[in-house]
Amino acid sequence: MTDAPQPRPTRFRTGGLSPRKPTRFSYRPDAQNRAALAADLGLLGLAALDLTGEIRPSGHDELVLEARLTARADQPCSVTLVPVPARIDEPVRRRYVAGYQVPEGDEVEMPEDDTVEPMPEMIDLAEIAAEALALGLPLYPRAPGVDFARTLHAGDGVAPLSDAEVKPFSALQGLAEQLKAKGKAEPDTEE
Repeated sequence: MTDAPQPRPTRFRTGGLSPRKPTRFSYRPDAQNRAALAADLGLLGLAALDLTGEIRPSGHDELVLEARLTARADQPCSVTLVPVPARIDEPVRRRYVAGYQVPEGDEVEMPEDDTVEPMPEMIDLAEIAAEALALGLPLYPRAPGVDFARTLHAGDGVAPLSDAEVKPFSALQGLAEQLKAKGKAEPDTEE
C-alpha cells in the first residue's frame, strides 16, 4: 500500500488555527482551476499561480495573513488584442479582526490600514489569490511597439473632428497667443 500525497488545504477555519504559532501554506491551483480563473478575469492564459505565506495570530482575536503572489499570465493587448505576457510578484497582506465592523453610510472615511477585514469563519486561499491577481495585473496592457495612434472617424460626406476642434477652449489659446504677439510688436507709449 502506497501513501498518496495529501492535498494541501485551500481553506482554513479561523477557529481551528493555532492561537500561538503560524500556519504556513502554499496554494498552487491545477491547470483546470487556473483556466477557470483566467476565464473569470478575461485572461488569455494563466500559466502559473502561486500564493505562499502564513497565517499567524496577532494580539487578541486577530489573525494576520502575509504571503507572496507570483503568477505568469497572458492578457489581451488593450489596442490590438494580441497576447501580452505579464509577470506578477506582489506581497499580499490581510489583517482579520474579530468584531470589526465595516463602516457603512453615504460618506465613509477610508481607514488608515486598508488590509483590515472582519474575521471570517473560513479563510479561502483561492479567493485571496484571485483578488490579489486581479489587483496586480496591468489595467491596460499594450504589446511592445503599440501606441495609441490618433484616429479620426466620421460618416460618409462628413469631415471628422480633430482633437483641437473637440476641445472648446482651443480657440481661446490661439487668441491668447495672438494678443501676446501683438503686445510684443507694439511699443509701450505710456509716459
